[in-house]
Amino acid sequence: MRQPARTLAAMVAEHVELALFEQSLGNIEGLNRPFCDRVADAAEKTAGSVLFDVRVDGDVCVQRMAAIGYGVTGTAVIVMEKNGQLRCASINEDTALLVAELAAWNASPLREQARVDHRSTASILLAKLRNSGHFARF
Repeated sequence: MRQPARTLAAMVAEHVELALFEQSLGNIEGLNRPFCDRVADAAEKTAGSVLFDVRVDGDVCVQRMAAIGYGVTGTAVIVMEKNGQLRCASINEDTALLVAELAAWNASPLREQARVDHRSTASILLAKLRNSGHFARF
């Protein structure tokens, strides 16, 4: 029996969150690995692929955001808060286009990345995720 897409998307985010939690247990003497390494490791452990990894400038709570894609199953967005804590959420149809824009920016040549500003797209994505109940401000 097929599960609804919303349930699968939530399961994807929970699976990634579990992989990230497992990483935190492996931190040696409180030293955290870089965000990009942790995201790549979570993607590998959960059979996904990193779609993008960007800085989020000007936000009071979040400093980095990444997405891991799982084809038709869904996409998980991971944010790193200013305190270093990682949080994860699944995307919905409302945010899928923004994730695709950031993934296309990430896949473009470095010269193109320098020319195209991704910051507004990242900020809009974070705002939409917050409006849907994820990553609330403190």
